[in-house]
Amino acid sequence: MAKSSVAFLVSVVAVVALIWAVSGVDNRPAPADATSGSEGDERPEVTLYCAASNRAVMEEVRTAYEEETGRRVTIQYGPSQTLLSQLEIAKTGDLYLPADDSFLKTAAKKGIVNEMLPLARMQVGLVVPKGNPQKIASLQDAIDQKLRIVQANPDAAAVAKLTRQFLKQAGTWKQLDEATTAYRTTVTDVANDLLVGAADVGIVYDAVLHTYPKLEFVNVPELADAASEIAVGVLDFSSQPAAALHFGRYVTATDRGLKNYAAHGFQTSAGDAWAEVPELSVYAGSMLRPAIEDTIVEFEKREGVRVSRVYNGCGILVSQMQAGQHPDAYFACDKEFMNQVTDLFPEPVDVSQNELVILVQKGNPHGIVSLRDLGKDNLRVGIGHEKQCAMGWITQNTLKEGGIQTEVMANVTVQTPTGDMLVNQMLTGSLDAAVVYLSNAAGAGEKLDALQIQGIECSTATQPWAVAEQSKYPQLASRLFATICSDESQEIFAAEGFRWQLPER
Repeated sequence: MAKSSVAFLVSVVAVVALIWAVSGVDNRPAPADATSGSEGDERPEVTLYCAASNRAVMEEVRTAYEEETGRRVTIQYGPSQTLLSQLEIAKTGDLYLPADDSFLKTAAKKGIVNEMLPLARMQVGLVVPKGNPQKIASLQDAIDQKLRIVQANPDAAAVAKLTRQFLKQAGTWKQLDEATTAYRTTVTDVANDLLVGAADVGIVYDAVLHTYPKLEFVNVPELADAASEIAVGVLDFSSQPAAALHFGRYVTATDRGLKNYAAHGFQTSAGDAWAEVPELSVYAGSMLRPAIEDTIVEFEKREGVRVSRVYNGCGILVSQMQAGQHPDAYFACDKEFMNQVTDLFPEPVDVSQNELVILVQKGNPHGIVSLRDLGKDNLRVGIGHEKQCAMGWITQNTLKEGGIQTEVMANVTVQTPTGDMLVNQMLTGSLDAAVVYLSNAAGAGEKLDALQIQGIECSTATQPWAVAEQSKYPQLASRLFATICSDESQEIFAAEGFRWQLPER
């Protein structure tokens, strides 16, 4: 950016809108489809494509969900790869739950899957009759004893795909392949062969055997690191994403679906608490409002949830949090104001940057070219309040570093909690100059000019995001953050004067 003024092309911000922005609390009603669970008046029927390995537990979850909510779920079971191939061709349905999240990642690259909700973990090992009569302690034992070995088709089922992957790396896949007496369609077919005596040993997931009391799972060293992470994905072509996510949230809720998964022997992931229409609370610095507001509105619509947001100066937000108000997520204007609440938000991520500029009247009638010029006689200068917002805190640091704090502060007639308030006073002519964020200036280019501050590194603010350690909805908050990090959202950030900092996720 040149040292000369930079024009910005957006309409003048109305006074009423600015006042509303400062108040910052969003009390709009829940999205229309959040209570009905769909984009229409009737409750829709959701279609799930589910790996056969999850059948027993998913039937329990479906029954409980339908009884509790009155909604219907249709489920098609099968091998993970087979289901993925069907989805590629048919492009219908709402959710996809394979036995390994590698299938979801493949589906996401192909544009088939959007959101992914983590569920659980399954371990690969051997299945034998109860009591392990052959005393098998390793895969090699089964091969050496020339037992009848069955496994699922590695080109269709996740458990066999993972087995082949690990044993190829170890150089032992060919030996197992030659010793295998039969390949079955699904992992449950393998367990059924053991149950009826058609095989002596099989390769399965541990959780599959929950409903097979006459069979026993054996952990073996060759497959000790072979485990599948399970997640459910929302299909990108679903015509009812809010309804799909409603069921997805139920399946992955700690007090709903995850209880069933744990009871079936799955190692469950950290999930959210269940709520018919969850309300996520977000605190954000007011300078971030134009960059994230439209994205949050679209997120509410797609998820069928509410996002209660409070926009204000970060000093004010920090004071509220230290007084006991704890949001689910916090998007700070600068790292300094995240550092003050690290006990609540232990893992912040730097997202973007925004630089301070000097805002002057159009044409720069007072000939201001640097911060030092703000100390000229008879100038009316506005800055952010040091204790109420990150902008004011950074401004004071910048003035100190430049060695001009005393002379500039002599001309400061107003200190505000937000940059928007300073812009408004510039537009009304009550100030000659103001120090604001570049994003604050973006909407006033027809009447005001912005001058870059040269040579002072601390004049740039970094905006971190974090989810509260005690949030009831960490997964929902993570999905909101993923939406904020989308390509479309990054374009909004850039248009509002921010520089994106977060590496590609």
